[in-house]
Amino acid sequence: MINDPDIFDAAKLLIDRHGEDAALRAAERADGLLAEGDPDGSGVWHRILEAIEELTRKRWQAEPLN
Repeated sequence: MINDPDIFDAAKLLIDRHGEDAALRAAERADGLLAEGDPDGSGVWHRILEAIEELTRKRWQAEPLN
């Protein structure tokens, strides 16, 4: 579970801007940074991707949101 509010804010912004393509955009950015030789930047974008997946996943009816 990711607890960094900045990561979730970035994920929410991507979801608001790109909708269903948000995860794809984050993955592309992570891959691009890794290809450019920036593993730390890529790692941040992988965390954003994880947050996007968490925010957009389907939940069970009785499952709490937090």
